[in-house]
Amino acid sequence: MSDWLVLVDPPASGAWNMALDAALLRAAERDGLRVLRLYAWDPPTLSFGRNEPARRRYDRAAIARRGLAVVRRPTGGRAVWHAQEVTYAVAAPAAAFGPLRQTYHEIHAMLAAALGSLGAAVVLAADRPADGVGFGACFASAAGGEVMAARGGKVVGSAQVRGDGAFLQHGSVLLAAQQDVVAGVTVGEAAAPSATGLAELLPAGAVTWDRVAAAIHRAAAGCWGAPARAGHLPDAVREHAATLAPRFADPGWTWRR
Repeated sequence: MSDWLVLVDPPASGAWNMALDAALLRAAERDGLRVLRLYAWDPPTLSFGRNEPARRRYDRAAIARRGLAVVRRPTGGRAVWHAQEVTYAVAAPAAAFGPLRQTYHEIHAMLAAALGSLGAAVVLAADRPADGVGFGACFASAAGGEVMAARGGKVVGSAQVRGDGAFLQHGSVLLAAQQDVVAGVTVGEAAAPSATGLAELLPAGAVTWDRVAAAIHRAAAGCWGAPARAGHLPDAVREHAATLAPRFADPGWTWRR
């Protein structure tokens, strides 16, 4: 399992999506798997970063009243509303990309190339450290290297975790900017999201999940030699994800801090 694998998955629950990403990280650690996964969420879901203080930052009763699904990611970072977006995940041995910041920049450069190929005017944010997990929504500010609209506003929000000689980075490529959902369930005053969806950068009707996912797939093929055809999830990875899914579905894990 040393070559790239590309997975283009149908929409799934937050628990399954996070369990599968975590299982892909384990496969990268143990077997040297290099994978690009593209997916969506059903139902739309609010995700918290692994160490985010969700219990004091977000109004659990308001989330319940709105009927929002919630999950906690295996990666760090801050809250994201996953609805109209293409979600990407990259898992690979750390040696394939280098240190954390280098990995972050290389993946975002690939994503910027993909969006640029569709005609979106995007740039990489100037180098600066990310805000801590106590600062609210992921799309409230941009860290160095993240993908921004040239006219302003964050288009891609990402988070990364490092394992035993491997990493998982996943994130949201916004088709529409709907991150005000996060502010709507935040306790106290919330920073206004600085999000820009591709629908604001491309002609009407040009932004579809399939078209954006295909552009990312092509860019990964050009940048990293990923195969032009999507592959199939190895049975062992699927089975491992199935053992992890109950944890990600457990409110005790989601609201553990």
